[in-house]
Amino acid sequence: MTDLAVAAHLLTEDDLPVEQLACHPRLPLAAGVGTDEEAGRSLVRVWDCSGGRLRELASFGVATAVSSWGDHCPPPLAWHPHEPLLTVADGEVLRRWTPDGPVAPLPAPECCEALAYSPDGRALWASASGGDGTSHVLDPATGALAAPARWWDTGVGAHPSGEVVATLLSDQGATFCVFGRPGGEGGAMRQQRRALILDVDGYGPPLFSPDGRYLAFRGNAYVDSLDVFAFPSLRKVLHTVLPEDGGWSRHNLAFGPHPGVLWIGAPDGALIELDVEAREAVEHGDPAGAAVTALAATAAGELLVAREDGGLTLLTVPTQSGPPAPAATADEDAAAFLAGTGDVPADGDLEDHLDFSDGEHDWDRERLAEVTDASPDDPTWLQLQAHVNRFSAQHAD
Repeated sequence: MTDLAVAAHLLTEDDLPVEQLACHPRLPLAAGVGTDEEAGRSLVRVWDCSGGRLRELASFGVATAVSSWGDHCPPPLAWHPHEPLLTVADGEVLRRWTPDGPVAPLPAPECCEALAYSPDGRALWASASGGDGTSHVLDPATGALAAPARWWDTGVGAHPSGEVVATLLSDQGATFCVFGRPGGEGGAMRQQRRALILDVDGYGPPLFSPDGRYLAFRGNAYVDSLDVFAFPSLRKVLHTVLPEDGGWSRHNLAFGPHPGVLWIGAPDGALIELDVEAREAVEHGDPAGAAVTALAATAAGELLVAREDGGLTLLTVPTQSGPPAPAATADEDAAAFLAGTGDVPADGDLEDHLDFSDGEHDWDRERLAEVTDASPDDPTWLQLQAHVNRFSAQHAD
């Protein structure tokens, strides 16, 4: 059990809970978003979390985002991977903030629902709802369209090597986690053939561990599930459904500094320390009992916890002797993954080019077309595929 220590704590002035946290990947900066649905506005706050402290640097209002289903949700935001630059979607513009103050906004794609910088910072990737099946690659300096790209949604997780990214293609029948290489045309990601398949839709953004050996997902639209896969093997390490007592935040996951340890924020205010390989969990209770509304890890490996009462707490995670370092580095893992796949052709249906895994079995289109039997314990996507195959012309009597 890790002994957490409170380094700093503050309350937001208006007690508006922070629903989403985003920490800069390299600098001691964090941003959070709280939403006032009645006012139709969201408040973005930026904090300095250096030296074991929390100091608010700025706050500004933006339009509340509306999802494809018409729900209010926090606006998309993204940190530049190297510079102290935060970009937030605000209706028709992209607001930008630096420690020196706001900088000139950029034009935003219509109905922007997700933002991410490429790992080298040379491109700004944007996904928009209700589009034509493509996403946008923007010049981060001007906001001009640098190139169209294949569609993606929800968010982008960058592997620590910078050589691989993961994102989602969501659909009610099944969601694909597709992997990409940066450096395509105009800075676009080059999506790869090898992919993961998740059940139904409604998942949160992919989350890589700091050492790149694990990839976690929160979802989905129907249950509060948690899935963890090993990387680069894509072997399923963990699947569980969180207790059905309601109130689980969709932004309640963070990998800590210790290999294989995932932290989960709970509705009763507790933090759950989960060793994903050993499947052992330890609960760290909160005396106040205020629900965790968002959770993130800072660049220094601290935990940043937002709660329903408007509180924000910075927790230090003591360093300790852990398991031996993995034999392969993050760069070697990324190289191994890319060696076993290839770029998807620029034309044609993406799904027709994917070779995907559910973490236990590998599937290609030929094998999937032969499935005609599935049990109630199988994932929804496989049951649907078996049903379609049974009544297809290929299997008709």
